[in-house]
Order: sequence, then C-alpha cells, then structure tokens
Amino acid sequence: MKKISLFAVAGLMMLSSCDLDINENPNYPSNNDVTADLVFPSIENALADAVGDEMFNNAGFFVQYWDQMPTANQYNKIAELEIDEASDLFNRCYRTLYAGALEDIEDVKSKTSSTADLFALAVLRANVFQVLVDNLDKVPYTEALQGSANAMPKWDDGKVVYEGVLAELDEAENNLTGEPMTVTDPMLNKNVNQWRGYANALRLRMYMRLIDGGSSEYTSKAQALVNANNFFTGDVAWDVYTDAVGQRNPWGAIFYEGTLAGTKNLCAGYPLVSYYNATNDPRAAYALETSAKYNDYVGQLPGCKTLMGQWLGIGSGYNDDYVSNINRAPAKAMPIYLFTQSELLFLIAEVQLRFNNNDAAAKAAYEAAVKADFQSRGIAGADNYLSSAKTNWSAQTSTNDKLHLLYMQKWVAFFYRNHMEAWSEARRTDVPVLSSRKAREIFDDPTIYNAGDFVNPGVNYSSGQTIAKRMPYPSTARRYNKNTPDVASVSDRVFWDVK
Repeated sequence: MKKISLFAVAGLMMLSSCDLDINENPNYPSNNDVTADLVFPSIENALADAVGDEMFNNAGFFVQYWDQMPTANQYNKIAELEIDEASDLFNRCYRTLYAGALEDIEDVKSKTSSTADLFALAVLRANVFQVLVDNLDKVPYTEALQGSANAMPKWDDGKVVYEGVLAELDEAENNLTGEPMTVTDPMLNKNVNQWRGYANALRLRMYMRLIDGGSSEYTSKAQALVNANNFFTGDVAWDVYTDAVGQRNPWGAIFYEGTLAGTKNLCAGYPLVSYYNATNDPRAAYALETSAKYNDYVGQLPGCKTLMGQWLGIGSGYNDDYVSNINRAPAKAMPIYLFTQSELLFLIAEVQLRFNNNDAAAKAAYEAAVKADFQSRGIAGADNYLSSAKTNWSAQTSTNDKLHLLYMQKWVAFFYRNHMEAWSEARRTDVPVLSSRKAREIFDDPTIYNAGDFVNPGVNYSSGQTIAKRMPYPSTARRYNKNTPDVASVSDRVFWDVK
C-alpha cells in the first residue's frame, strides 16, 4: 500500500534533480522537468477525487442512502432536487476531469513510448469519459483537449463518446508488446494484468449500459468477457489516505477538518434503513449510528426534513435524535473505490442470468459478490445472511425476482463504496423501484411500502417529480463554450437510461 508520503518524496526528488537556473523559479518547474512517471499518479488522483468527493456526496442523496440532517442546512437543495446550472454542483468535477485528468493524460502520452503506459492511460481515459457521460450525457470528446487551437469544442452524443473510448481501449490493448510500465503507479503497482482486468471490467460496465440503452449488439461482447473471465483481482481503489490532518479521504476530511469539522449534516435515508431492517443486514452497523431517541436504526423519508416535525405534531421539536446519523469514522482513511470486486461479480452474475441462462453460475457470482462486500467492510456473517429467504438466490421464484434481488444487493454493496456507480446502476436497472406511494402516505402507514424502494422526495423541485436522472451542464462550460447544449433538467435522461 502506497501512502501520501510517496508523492512528497517524489516531489523533492523532482526538484533536487533539476539544474537550477537563476532565471527560473525552482518551485514551478517547467513541463519538461516533470517526467511522465511523476505525472501519472496525478491522473489517478484526479479521477479518484472527482468520484470520491463531490460525486460521492451528491449521489448519496440521489440513491437515497442519506438525507439532510433535521437541524442542518448544508444540503437542503440537493435533498429536495432544487438543482440547476446555477447550483454549480458539477463545475469542480468537470474542471478536475478535463483540466486535471484528461490534460495530464495527453501530457504523459507525449512523454512515454511504453505501450503498457499508453494502455493504462487509455483505461483511465475510458473511465473518465464514462463518468462524464453518466453525469452529463453529452460532453466534448472528438474536438476536446486542443487548447487554443479549438477553445470551443463541440459536444458529442454520449453514445459516440462511449463507443469512441471503447475503440481507443481496444486499439491500445492490441498495441501491447509485453514491455513493462515505466510510470509510477500507486493504484495497480504497474501490474499490466491488473490493468487488463480493469479494462475488461470497464468494458463490461459500459456494455451493460449500451445494451439497456438499446444497443443489443453488445450482448455477445458482454458474454465473451464473462466467459473469458480475465478480470482484476481485489478492488481497483485509490488507497493513499491515512487518518492524519491533510492526508484523509477528501470526503471524510470535510467532516474532520475545516469549516465543517464536527458538523452532523447527513442522516440515514429511509430506503436504505428499511432494507437493512427487512433483511436483518449486519452491514447496517458499518456506517450508521442508532437513533438516540429510538435506540434503533431510523431513516428519514427523502426530502422530508421540513415536513417531519409537522407530521409528527411536534413542529421544531423534530431534531437529530429522531434519526440515525451517518457514522463518518470509516471514511477518514477510506480508499476511493473506482471498481470493487463486488460490483464486478454482480455484473458477471447478471450476464450469466440474463444472457447465458446459467442459473448456477449466476448464483455463484451473486453469492461471491455479497461475500466480497462483507469482507471489504470487515463484517462477519455473510453465509448466514445469504441463507435468509429474502436474500437467498434459490428462494426466488422467477428470473425477474432473482434480477431484482441482485440489483438490490448491488445497491446495498455500493453504499460507502462508489455512490456514483450506485446512481448509474439504479438508473440503468430501475432498481430500487420508485414507490408509487407518496412520502406522506408511507409515513402514515409504513406497511404499504416495499422495503428499499425509492421514495419521491416529499419536497421535490425537479420538473419530473422523480429521482435525479442527470446533472445539469456546468455553468462554467456555458460561460466559456458557446457550443454547450441547451439547458438540461435533472429529470432529463442520459442516452442509456431509456426505461
């Protein structure tokens, strides 16, 4: 495991190896002084920072893992989907991914001839563009990253981008010659086989979205990947954080450093808690605290912070004691997960069930996926959990029931791991299902509610009166690029979300 200190040492080495020129500032070395091996980790860091910080927080609301704490106000508008371009929710991620990750990819490509390095760069580039499309649908791609030669690139359709980076990935892999990686690689330790496995997992993730977006020709490709079974081991994670000031996970650091230190902003979401309770899931203890008032896990109905006091008849007496706080302690040094073994195994199970009609293989992959998530959290009891009628594969009476169980368990496994992918998979599969019951109806009679179903926020500003389907275009893009598409609402869908 490589920690932050690696980069401090690398920076000192970089500066000490430069021939000093009194006309140059040694604190700002020229581009030629910054070699490919030192830039490569910044690409991994930029992608991880985007996925593991703002996307992690916002998508946690979108998939109803959490809601705004009763006495806090930091995220009221996100909880109630009062989101438009002026909200600037994606500006920093957009800048980090384009000006950070993608620009650095181009820089490293110009500084290395190693086909292994170039392949790893193609994998990271594919992941970056996948995340961009899944947030915005259309993004600059074919004309992007040309600097002053084209300061206002056109925005390409999401499907064009998906297929473009998949073709790039194929080409880069076909060009591999067997030579080793030369760049510093804290994430996968220069293991080209791991990079191949990461690439195949990304392909599978994207193929499934293309298939459910109407491109059935990718079905055979997904089957071929699963049948070949050439994937990464462990997790693909940016594991560089420690529980020390300035070295914490960026999302976790929000609550332990700076202006929000000690602030309780997030409480558990009703859908997550209800499903934990319905399935007697021991993973509830990993990142939830029991309610001070009820001494049990209690979730708040989405977007209902301002309504609960009225419904309970206690007005302003509704406070943080009524709900479960999110336990942020595990996040302090938590890696940022770009692809978990659990997600991979759930995808394999889905292909085996839907396309290969291999129930036994699907069951094996499903159970392995759940066990991998338990192991990741250090939670015991996976075998006992999987024997319960509500989570046991063989207890499901139809293929649709098995798919629903698979998708629900994937949603649970993404919690405190990769909220961005949880949001994308929920949009692709329509699971958890959006309840037909209003929040007030569920409050009045919880028995009418199916545990784990999404709930239309009690206060919902989105035009579709549903869960968030996308991010609006960044306001900075609109300000500086006249080719930015027409304004999009959070209720509009990305290209693969056709259901």
